[in-house]
Amino acid sequence: MKSLQSIEPTSLLDPALYESARQARDPRYDGRFFVGVLTTGVYCRPVCPVKLPKKENILLYRSAAAASAAGFRPCLRCRPESSPGTPAWSSGPWKVTRALEMIDRGFLDNNSLEALAAKLLIGERQLARLFREHLGATPSEVAQTRRLHFAKKLIDETDLPFTSICFAAGFGSVRRFNAVLRKTYGRTPRELRAMNGVQSRRAEAEASGAIELTLSYRPPFDWRGLLEFLAYRAIPGVERVTQSSYGRSFRLTDGIVVQAEGHFIAQFSELNNSVSLRVWIDNKGALQQVVERVRAILDLRADSDAIETALSADSRLAGLISRFPGTRVPGCWSGFEVALRAILGQQVTVKAASTLVSRLAVRHGEQYVCESEGIDYFFPEPEVIASANLDGLGIVHSRVAAILEVARRMKNGELEMGPHVALDSFIRAFCDIKGIGEWTANYVAMRALGDPNAFPHSDLILLRAAANKGESLTPSGLREKARPWQPWRAYAVLLLWRGYAG
Repeated sequence: MKSLQSIEPTSLLDPALYESARQARDPRYDGRFFVGVLTTGVYCRPVCPVKLPKKENILLYRSAAAASAAGFRPCLRCRPESSPGTPAWSSGPWKVTRALEMIDRGFLDNNSLEALAAKLLIGERQLARLFREHLGATPSEVAQTRRLHFAKKLIDETDLPFTSICFAAGFGSVRRFNAVLRKTYGRTPRELRAMNGVQSRRAEAEASGAIELTLSYRPPFDWRGLLEFLAYRAIPGVERVTQSSYGRSFRLTDGIVVQAEGHFIAQFSELNNSVSLRVWIDNKGALQQVVERVRAILDLRADSDAIETALSADSRLAGLISRFPGTRVPGCWSGFEVALRAILGQQVTVKAASTLVSRLAVRHGEQYVCESEGIDYFFPEPEVIASANLDGLGIVHSRVAAILEVARRMKNGELEMGPHVALDSFIRAFCDIKGIGEWTANYVAMRALGDPNAFPHSDLILLRAAANKGESLTPSGLREKARPWQPWRAYAVLLLWRGYAG
């Protein structure tokens, strides 16, 4: 382990601020900090079940990568790889948050740090400085910890061959994979699996061709409310939502080249703060990309405690939070898919929009055969829709024109919806398309960019829900009223919508 003199002060947190959470093993703080134990050389989650080390024998880190960079190794009891991870939007600046999301989605597996910095319109040195300041680790160290954690998770929770695990976790070679595991844990992958043993409950899933993993989250989490939102907007034939699960088909593409395809089912339970995820996929090397997109759809990395503390300063929102604790903002698999759905939803009911988008998927999406009932098609990609004939689907001409233009711009790289895109620049670019206004752009940003500050301030229901008795709010008036809600306006939107619905 490094000497303490070599650890940057900005890497460390004040133990006094988190001592009560550590003593209580509070699950709300799981992933918000990690505990480096000086006497053992391991780092743990704050919920670790082992005997609590003394306060004078610990150091607290902002991220698992920071603890690892300081020379601590992951605890085999609490398994830091199973934590909810660093909150999607931490106290760091926008560029750090977006870079973290891109790393989580595997950007550095096939691209350089220079390319990551360029995507964020920032210099490589400045990006590294921001990471050290806010996370206590460099982007490369964060990416390496990500690979290591996912590999360990697959070793413990699946019976996948080690070669498959190696490439699924983003390692470039089996030799490198073995070396990193041995250096970190002092054991080979085979020895690690023998210690833990593959859980028998995975046998049924793996017999059907599925890979089953457990994804943790920080409570509170109103997953029923999230599933209700997704169910009401589900695309028949592509998505299937029950009272306790969300499933859908998926494709990962690079232009017209399909890199991976399959489907997944995420199952919630009352028993613990986790989701059971089953994935059927033809290319296991893309597994982690699928897992991270599922996390985004379900908003699993959100820190509801911090969000609700901030929003509770507003008395109306405080009342809604007490009714709906743990409200999350549902994400999406594809920004293109949500954009089309939002365009089709203009001036029609939500259910009518679902019918229209389902027709589009059936005609232009490829059929998908699987054992999961109700999942029958892949949603078409922009490259397909850009040259598609949309006549006869019941879509009015102006909507058809907007859909074709969105598809064309996304196909040509003129419109992006990835995690590196800033909210304001996306709204400007999206509203530049004829037939698309700020409401549509903000709604798409809320779900496709995952930006917690996206705010469809012209939404009629939102205007009514946010108004005081006898008050008639204008969009500009609502935007002014929502200033104190920043940077969590999207969460305020979901709370107000739910409150208005009863």
